[in-house]
Amino acid sequence: MRPDLVIRGGEAILPAGHAVADIAVTNGAITAIGSDVQDAAEVIDAHGLVILPGVVDAHVHFNEPGRADWEGWDAGTRGAAAGGVTTVLEMPLNAHPPTITARDFDAKQAVAARKALVDFGLWGGLVDDNLADLAGLAARGVVGFKAFMSESGVDDFRRVTDGVLAAGLKVAARLGGGVVVGVHAESHEMVERLGAEIRAQRQVDRLAWCRSRPAAAEVEAIRRLVSCVRGAGPGARAHVVHVSSAEGLAEVHAARERGLSVTAETCPHYLAFTEEDFERIGPALKCAPPIRDAASRDRLWAALLEGRVDLIGSDHSPCPAADKQKGEHDVWQAWGGVAGIQATLPVLLTEGVHARGLSLERVADLSATAPARLFGLYPRKGAIAVGGDADFALVDPLQSWTLGPEQLHTRGGISPYLGRTFRGAVVRTVVRGRTVFADGEVVGTPGWGTLIRPDAKHAN
Repeated sequence: MRPDLVIRGGEAILPAGHAVADIAVTNGAITAIGSDVQDAAEVIDAHGLVILPGVVDAHVHFNEPGRADWEGWDAGTRGAAAGGVTTVLEMPLNAHPPTITARDFDAKQAVAARKALVDFGLWGGLVDDNLADLAGLAARGVVGFKAFMSESGVDDFRRVTDGVLAAGLKVAARLGGGVVVGVHAESHEMVERLGAEIRAQRQVDRLAWCRSRPAAAEVEAIRRLVSCVRGAGPGARAHVVHVSSAEGLAEVHAARERGLSVTAETCPHYLAFTEEDFERIGPALKCAPPIRDAASRDRLWAALLEGRVDLIGSDHSPCPAADKQKGEHDVWQAWGGVAGIQATLPVLLTEGVHARGLSLERVADLSATAPARLFGLYPRKGAIAVGGDADFALVDPLQSWTLGPEQLHTRGGISPYLGRTFRGAVVRTVVRGRTVFADGEVVGTPGWGTLIRPDAKHAN
């Protein structure tokens, strides 16, 4: 059968390494990789480009239904397409209602199916009173359950106590081969006490936010999470989201050394920015956990290069511009979240490949293969291999460029990456054989994205 699409002459990052190769695509799947691939109706010339597996962003907040004015599936997946992201795993908490029941899952899927330009999976939520709903969410096909050990900032998505977290881990372990529980790990008691003390002293400068949420709060919470995993018994799987410190990663590593199933992600903003940047940029860079100092950033990079980071997730969490701007003179008033879905590959290429010698194979693993494996989407997603979905990020690894407002695809128009210069640019994004971004323009069609459910046989 003649393929629908051939990508010719690019340096493909394959599971076994990298090679200049032609890639054939038929009916949205990869059907051949080699040097003698026949012609097709559509041919993409990739000479001089690197072909990466499309990014699987395991941590995004699109806030729809209910808060589409914050971002929505259209704006969010336009940004995904521009960033080489071909699959997003969307978080449960900022929508109205949050995804904590099967009915909520259905409502979110219905909206996403109409609007998404890229493929998507959905997280379910673990809160203080929905243990009985977890089985129904798993049956719908959630990629995992998200829980907060500190306050989420959203009234209808409540944090869990250690007892509920342990119970949730145990329930999740029994569902469909073991569903992962993703955890925001900051000590509620520590950040509440420090935050109250600092606010009582009328400290409203930007670094007051950082002082209120030290790395020690992350470390303490991860230690308690590890105890919960141990207590939940065989099959319990925890994933620590947005780890901001090498000390936090060390706790995860120690847990794995003891045979526990605990993984960790970090985010591009922790790898790209420091507290000095936060002082300069302001509320656009407010997030939780907060941005750390330069020495902490460098230790985080060292841990990543040593293999202690499992995957990169953007934690894309935008809001209306006004909710950032009102924190210009009082950091406590600003919404905490970074608009960064377009930044994962540019940061890994610029700060990783070019600045620190990170290999392109490791970029592919951190951004695509590892998240696909962890959430049961591999081998359909996450690798350039025959039989998998034809999801690609075509990258010019040497192109220098600066992110300007006209290139930013987020509804609020605010991102700490605006004005930042990168080396390495996404020039084309392909989702199941169809180009959704090319030559600086989003060309995808809303509704092209489809729901991806995990296959428990492949989750690890």
